[in-house]
Amino acid sequence: MAAAERGASATKEPRAGTPQLLVPARVFDGVDQNLHEGWVVLVTTNKIAAAGPRAEVKVPTDALTIELPGMTLLPGLMDIHSHIFLHPYNEALWNDQVLKEPVAYRSVAAVIHVKNTLLAGFTLLRDLGTEGAGFSDLAIKRAIEEGMIPGPRLLVATKAIVATASYGPGPFGFAENVLLPKGAQEASGIPEILKAVREQAGAGADWIKVYADYGRGPGGQEVPTFSMEELRALVEESHSAGRLVAAHATTAEGMRRAIEAGVATIEHGYGGTEEVFRLMASKGIGYLPTLTAAEAYAEYFHGYKPGQTPLPPQLERALKAFKLALKSKVMIGLGSDVGVFAHGTNYRELEWMVRGGMTPAQALLAATAVNAKIVRMEEQIGRIRPNMLADVIGCAGDPSKDVQMLRAVSFVMKNGVIYKQP
Repeated sequence: MAAAERGASATKEPRAGTPQLLVPARVFDGVDQNLHEGWVVLVTTNKIAAAGPRAEVKVPTDALTIELPGMTLLPGLMDIHSHIFLHPYNEALWNDQVLKEPVAYRSVAAVIHVKNTLLAGFTLLRDLGTEGAGFSDLAIKRAIEEGMIPGPRLLVATKAIVATASYGPGPFGFAENVLLPKGAQEASGIPEILKAVREQAGAGADWIKVYADYGRGPGGQEVPTFSMEELRALVEESHSAGRLVAAHATTAEGMRRAIEAGVATIEHGYGGTEEVFRLMASKGIGYLPTLTAAEAYAEYFHGYKPGQTPLPPQLERALKAFKLALKSKVMIGLGSDVGVFAHGTNYRELEWMVRGGMTPAQALLAATAVNAKIVRMEEQIGRIRPNMLADVIGCAGDPSKDVQMLRAVSFVMKNGVIYKQP
């Protein structure tokens, strides 16, 4: 990796294959909530070779020592609900982005977004829909994997699947003779659903994303979109193709249908009830609460000013759901819906999770080990342990006591390559 991609302050690049000994003040390894003072981390090629007290780690004679005084090292953070082809709605409304910004323009922006994300310490994204940009996420993923551009590991969902006439742009509010591009792939009935899953999986989608409900009811009310039979067919075909399913669901009924159909994750869940969350917990389904998106919507459209005005009902609803999920012992990961707000500020979700009742250490686990489990990569990433991929970040202070420390991540390693360091 070229030194320019590692940041202007990067030290001399080691020879390929040179072991690297990272020497911070402490390590949060993601195995549990404990912090380990005086630990070091040894990296060889793209994997962690050892982690532990310095006296117990056998260091090769040719290792490059990287001193990180006063810093805490932790596993690379993950945000498993992102949209790299979107940017904040106070810059351009969603409709305007989909209707007026060419896909080539949006792809250039996505390149910037993934770089900002990586440099902020997020070494994996699960990107849940290109919002009208087709299969362009596959191209961004390829460019990252080939070393053409810097960015986090990407798990992509390509187009996502929505019920006919149940997602924007339109059709409500537009003349009936206007042919509108769509923010996701429409389907009605089992044959069309199977076709959509097969097309997206065949193109290379890592996950299948479905909208189990949406604001298609009277006055924009959130109501279910697909029948149980349709959702079951979607999940069954996705599983046949070796893909897991993420479900957008904000209503209790939409969540219930998606859960019973066998999805792996529920996104948003703002209208979740205790009964529904207990059902999720019993089935081991992951929950991505997207609290920061609720805050962003409140700022853009409901006059909310953080620290100056009371929490609006929409944000209170999201926090209530989060607290119910926490009480019900649901597997909660970090998924923020970034793109609705600025890429590279994903850390805001950690802060909201703490405000919602998690301890800082619980929030760190949600963003690392728990997210790795949700995306079925727990044997590769999410913890600082021997033989894990070397996705490691660092910040000043102790983020296990104050997650705001992660607003200023100063060390980023992905796959054994340093992209940012003091």
